[in-house]
Amino acid sequence: MGPPKFWFAETHSLFSLLMEPISWFYELIHKARHKKTKPWMAPIPVICIGNLLIGGQGKTPIALSIGQLLKNKGLKVHFLSRGYGGIIKGPIKVSPSEHTSREVGDEPLLLAQECETWVSSNRTLGIQSAYQDGAEIIITDDGFQDPSINKDLSIIVIDGEVGFGNGRLLPSGPLRENIYFGLSRAQAVVIMGNDHSNIKEKLNGFLSNQHSNAIKVLEATIVPKTNIGKIKNTRLYAFSGIGHPKKFFDTLERIGCCVIAKINFRDHHQFSPREVKELVKSAKKQEAMLVTTSKDYARLSNEQKKYVTEILVKVEWGNINDLKILLEKNLR
Repeated sequence: MGPPKFWFAETHSLFSLLMEPISWFYELIHKARHKKTKPWMAPIPVICIGNLLIGGQGKTPIALSIGQLLKNKGLKVHFLSRGYGGIIKGPIKVSPSEHTSREVGDEPLLLAQECETWVSSNRTLGIQSAYQDGAEIIITDDGFQDPSINKDLSIIVIDGEVGFGNGRLLPSGPLRENIYFGLSRAQAVVIMGNDHSNIKEKLNGFLSNQHSNAIKVLEATIVPKTNIGKIKNTRLYAFSGIGHPKKFFDTLERIGCCVIAKINFRDHHQFSPREVKELVKSAKKQEAMLVTTSKDYARLSNEQKKYVTEILVKVEWGNINDLKILLEKNLR
């Protein structure tokens, strides 16, 4: 089950208008929480990769890309996640060979393939554990709305396809918080994919009206790392359970793949043996390759993975030097 369609409608629906009073109450609580909470200062720099909307915007690929960049500079980078979808509260260091997505969530398993990764429902305890383990810098995957820890650099990721949705707060819209309030606490914005929602223009309006805080606007795109020649010449039976599955399907079609089926599941869906068996059966019947995202692949059992091809992706930056300057400026 995906998000309500009226969240991303160009005109406000009756449902959205009826829920607006709840959104006002939600905003008051959010701002009050930030006002009364004194953030804890970590002993090492903390980078937060967050978003303003509920659901997937591309935070994990951005976190992985920045982590790899900093690791290549010789820094001991540790990721921190709350492990959404997992049952372990932590703090615990993730081991891809020992932990499953049901225990720690799918995103931490992906992050752990690049750098040391911690799952902790309490971010302060998670950072302390990472620091004691030798971390020199922390990258939090999500946590932008959490006022309990101080961030040295906050980067907001925005999907160029959906932008800010209908511009309303939960539950009237998809926003986790007021756009102005969110931007006032960030140093950079990353627009993922083509800017079909005129995000740049809207950002200029927001920033000129609210404060003098200069926010760097970066651009990035998700591109496949998988052998493109192999998948372009094959019929693909694609399935996905991420925040916005359409992004995955669009990526495949953008590189010229023949996608004969697009099967959606809810975000972070735990696939049952029966569901995977049906997917394998359907793909075989259509003489197609069964493919999915890395996040979905992480939630499959080792036996199920034998029948599914993982489409690996990476971030391609519009200007990597702008990112490097941003990191050096804020983490000096």
